[in-house]
Amino acid sequence: MTTIDQTALDGLTEIFRVLGDPTRLRILDVLSRGELCVGDLASQLRVTESAVSHQLRLLRSARIVRPRRDGRMIFYSLDDTHVLTLFEQGLRHVQETGHAPRPATGAAAPKPTGEDSGPSKSTGRPGAPKPAGERPGAPKATSGGGGHR
Repeated sequence: MTTIDQTALDGLTEIFRVLGDPTRLRILDVLSRGELCVGDLASQLRVTESAVSHQLRLLRSARIVRPRRDGRMIFYSLDDTHVLTLFEQGLRHVQETGHAPRPATGAAAPKPTGEDSGPSKSTGRPGAPKPAGERPGAPKATSGGGGHR
């Protein structure tokens, strides 16, 4: 396998950067079914035409979508089959049975309730402290208002 050259790496990074926005991915999803004008895209996505135009400009600059003029109207479509294939493959990847996105680097995954608050097996850091009465050696909560006033 060859090492990717810097120009190709920069181009690939830009494509994935542009694809890393939910609104732009929704636009690609709609355009994967056929070309549309800005007004129809905005209507289907329930966003403003201005927002769609802004996102289309970014998608055009990355050569992910292309315009086609018909009189005064401009229709947009996916640039080529590579874009459709990339979108479909990414979608299939996240829809695979048992696939769950991993938390971003440095982000803590939420712990299920009732889990031990001891050190994490993967990081060694302690979890959130347990409420009083559940920790070993902690005073038990009493009912009936017997606490300080």
